[in-house]
Amino acid sequence: MNLHEYQGKEILSSFGVRVQRGIVAHNHKQAVDAAKQLTAETGTGWWVVKAQIHAGGRGKGGGVKLAKSLDEVESLSESIIGMMLKTPQTPPQGKKVNQVMIAEDVYYPGESETAEFYMSVLLNRGTGKNMIMYSTEGGMDIETVAEKTPHLIFTEEVDPLIGLLPFQARKIAFNLGLSGNAFKEMVKFVTALYNAYIKSDSSLFEINPVLKTSDDKILAVDAKVTLDDNALFRHKDYAEMRDLREENPIEVEARAAGLNYVDLDGNVGCMVNGAGLAMSTMDLIKQAGGEPANFLDVGGTADAKRVETAFRIILKDPNVKAILVNIFGGIVRCDRVAQGIVDAYTNMGDAIKVPIIVRLQGTNAEEAKVLIDNSGMKIISAMEFKEAADKVQEVLK
Repeated sequence: MNLHEYQGKEILSSFGVRVQRGIVAHNHKQAVDAAKQLTAETGTGWWVVKAQIHAGGRGKGGGVKLAKSLDEVESLSESIIGMMLKTPQTPPQGKKVNQVMIAEDVYYPGESETAEFYMSVLLNRGTGKNMIMYSTEGGMDIETVAEKTPHLIFTEEVDPLIGLLPFQARKIAFNLGLSGNAFKEMVKFVTALYNAYIKSDSSLFEINPVLKTSDDKILAVDAKVTLDDNALFRHKDYAEMRDLREENPIEVEARAAGLNYVDLDGNVGCMVNGAGLAMSTMDLIKQAGGEPANFLDVGGTADAKRVETAFRIILKDPNVKAILVNIFGGIVRCDRVAQGIVDAYTNMGDAIKVPIIVRLQGTNAEEAKVLIDNSGMKIISAMEFKEAADKVQEVLK
């Protein structure tokens, strides 16, 4: 589950990570009030108006602006809220900005120069260890840094059973070229950041930039936080942070119906029971010359109502040219699944305008094939993987 910047900073701050302070506002009047409150609390005289959407590159799209007066806070907020913000990470049409964060100015003058770093915490699936990735090139696209100057990206792997050791935090501060008080502050920052990552059950923390201020404080100026959905039952307060406006509406509907659904860009809809079989089915579609339009796992039950809901969700994608139903009947009997498909097809009537290929294998698979073949409906049955692939290829042609 992705979070907005202001939500991510709330989590970081709760674990002792120093952050650029800010207040969320849903209209330009609230923005002015937020700016006044920040001035009273921090003494800041300038403010940063930041669009709050689930996408990076907001500054390049005009979603991050510096305001040097309350009038500018009001005018900039009014222009940003409601705009369709386009960044490299948004759909082509952009994303609507529903709120902004008014943040304090942390680039104030001082005795020493400021410096920006990149830092993220995530799981290295290859080694099964957590990893802190960091670079001296903060404020830039990390992908560009990795491509053009890979020697400027450092990684520190952390054994999840042992945790982050003090020497590792010091090593990170040293590699970032810090010394004196800034060095000590970075050690504290890294330690608190890793602790926040673990205890919040996150799958990604990305801070770009991490700022060394002119008075040698270390703080998170931005925060991209992704929480592990599977751990949200332990964090009811985090679950309430979900912003459905930022998510794919079809995926939201599928989640509400208890279906595991991921929207993709292909032309063949998939309805499968079991994640492993779903992945194999997607490979099957690729081999047949098609592209999977979705990942949809209906789970262990596939009655008429559930199948109908799955069909309706798949068909909301206008790119779907065919649907492949691939069910293995272990606990659930294939003939019951087949009856559910026939009943769903009957209930939906003319709503189904694309070919449906059904492969049922397992308990009572032969009875299921007979049931579908004798239904009189335009449902193409198959028994084997290769046969199902050939049927997909035929209907696509």
